[in-house]
Amino acid sequence: MKKQKKQKGDNAFRIGIGYDVHRLAKGRKLILGGIHIPSTFGLFGHSDADVLLHAICDSLLGAVALGDIGKHFPDTDAKFRGISSLFLLEKVGLLVQKEGYVIGNIDSTIILQKPKIGDYIDGMSDKIGSTLKISPQQVSIKATTHEKIGTLGRGEGCAALAIALLISKSRI
Repeated sequence: MKKQKKQKGDNAFRIGIGYDVHRLAKGRKLILGGIHIPSTFGLFGHSDADVLLHAICDSLLGAVALGDIGKHFPDTDAKFRGISSLFLLEKVGLLVQKEGYVIGNIDSTIILQKPKIGDYIDGMSDKIGSTLKISPQQVSIKATTHEKIGTLGRGEGCAALAIALLISKSRI
């Protein structure tokens, strides 16, 4: 039996959610939201391991039903080793446009015990906004700790959640 191609329809609005987590490791740069944050630990991963941008990519891809970041940029492909997640985000933004949508807004939360990152959030919003060609006011970033509970609370890793609202170009 032949597999039928999914019909996406012309929904006025689409919503997607993303989540990512990476462990912290010595000798790596801590990159969040495309910003380097001074720290003795960084996130371990195939790319620059920017959990915030990975969660945002997944929320955008999910909203247009195009899978996840691993489908488009697999960690088994050497060309993505050490790559800036800003590059991945830019490519995902282009996929969203190609599907006929514009970004309404992105809301996200970073979960990190330390270091404190509040002073870097405006810079992250600016960087994400410029990469996606949207206003930084369309990018909400919050930060919280894990209250010293579990793996994240012990400072062994960092996680991020993101949700994106997309608006059909045909409806604006």
